[in-house]
Amino acid sequence: MGKIVIYQIFSRLYTNSQGSNTPNGTIVQNGCGKMNHFTEKVLTEIKKAGYTHIWFTGIIAHASKTDYCEYGIPASHKSTVKGTAGSPYAIRDYYDIDPDLAENVENRMQEFESLVERVHKCRLKFIIDFVPNHVAREYRSIAKPDGIEDLGETDITNHCFNSNNNFYYIPSALGGEIDWQDYKEEPARATGNDRFSAYPTVCDWYETVKLNYGIDYQGNNVHHFNPVPNTWIKMVQILQYWSDKQIDAFRCDMAEMVPVEFWEYAIRTVKKHHKKILFIAEVYNPGLYSSYIEKGGFDYLYDKVGMYDTLRGIACGRESANAITRCWQNTGTNGHHMLHFMENHDEQRIASDFFAGNPVSGRAPMIISACIDTCPVMVYAGQEFGERGMDAEGFSGQDGRTTIFDYWCVDTLKRWYNNGNPSDKHLSAQEKELRTFYSTLMNIASKEQAIAKGLFFDLQYVNPLSENYNPHKQYSFLRKSGNELIIAVVNFDSKQVRVGVNIPAHAFEYMEIQQPGTYQFTDLLTKKKWTVNLFADRPIHITIPANGGVLLKYRF
Repeated sequence: MGKIVIYQIFSRLYTNSQGSNTPNGTIVQNGCGKMNHFTEKVLTEIKKAGYTHIWFTGIIAHASKTDYCEYGIPASHKSTVKGTAGSPYAIRDYYDIDPDLAENVENRMQEFESLVERVHKCRLKFIIDFVPNHVAREYRSIAKPDGIEDLGETDITNHCFNSNNNFYYIPSALGGEIDWQDYKEEPARATGNDRFSAYPTVCDWYETVKLNYGIDYQGNNVHHFNPVPNTWIKMVQILQYWSDKQIDAFRCDMAEMVPVEFWEYAIRTVKKHHKKILFIAEVYNPGLYSSYIEKGGFDYLYDKVGMYDTLRGIACGRESANAITRCWQNTGTNGHHMLHFMENHDEQRIASDFFAGNPVSGRAPMIISACIDTCPVMVYAGQEFGERGMDAEGFSGQDGRTTIFDYWCVDTLKRWYNNGNPSDKHLSAQEKELRTFYSTLMNIASKEQAIAKGLFFDLQYVNPLSENYNPHKQYSFLRKSGNELIIAVVNFDSKQVRVGVNIPAHAFEYMEIQQPGTYQFTDLLTKKKWTVNLFADRPIHITIPANGGVLLKYRF
């Protein structure tokens, strides 16, 4: 088995070909992708591009301004919805599929189940979001199975905190009424970003309310975990419901805002019946990594504060490539539990004016992200085409991100999707070249055992004074599995360079390279052959392309 390679898809955008793109437009004006649009043909192309898992973002029903009352779906108050399409992280029903994504709204769950089947038929794994910290202001489940109690159904609402309440309240005696733009909430509830006030602002996650996992935040943070809080039980029921739908992994939103004790309980409970299911945590505090892995039971954590921030800084000329060594050292034994990425729905596009300004600058950091460790790597749909994210879609505005709040058609995705006939023929020459690079790299990551499971050796410490080697712009390392060795040299410079790379005697010992000599290596990225004089403490001379790298492989 190779490395996990994730392709994140924002579900409503990926297959939308309507293209009218009216700012703040409705679903009728701007269109919306559908689950049925992910045909075997489309999924097969994704598989061929090297991906092993697809994260379908925005699958579960969330608050929206689109009216589906004729189908018995309660309308959301417009003042509690961000944008027109709404945030996929303001869940309005944990047991329902978002109707926007269905061709036949009444059959939306069947369409979802068919999508899961197609994904598995194409030998891919299915990831959905689990949003544990907060729900939409007007959360109410119309799709919950018989015997399931709804969130808040038995809450005692005249108390700020009760260990068996699902929400936190601001009683009327404390001025606890939300009243804005004709939306009223009494008693008010705490807002998702831990705002324990009846007056959330536009800078808050005002469209959400926070769930109560048994911590009395206004009572000295006292934990009430025994007996098991009611919210824990209900959230595990939700996890089990979707696990029974044969999904393969949960990406857990803002996992660090939920106590690690819950995760320990929940993940252990779910894995009793679904042993192979994976849990991926969005965690930004490195001080919590070990706890959420060792105690919480997470398989993988976002490596945003470490690897992403470091590589972004190098790509933008603010950091030295030497910082990569410090970065992987700081993760210590947690390294193989990290998830690497250079784009996702929260981050700015590499090609945007707010990041690198061009997609080519993302190639070097992606080689590092994909190849430096055994951990998973992720690509956000459109990244492989150089999508710029510079549209002003409506609520999102021109911020270098692809909107998660608006109905929209993404230009590069539309041209590649090609009305259900995925093809490169409508891409520019640069877009085709970039897509080929990503496909090649992701296939290397998912199939090469030295990358997926092999040993790692950092060469940076022996190369600061090597011939033409600039440690602020170049980074090099080894990967090895069995009799296969890969020499990786990456160049963050905007010009091609020819460098000398030393491999110390210690690396030969650690990697068990017992036969120094002259060998013909193959660059996995280009298939070009390189004659390499492989001897301890002697430089290997290699030409590295601008904003790129080489992955030289030899089988002894």
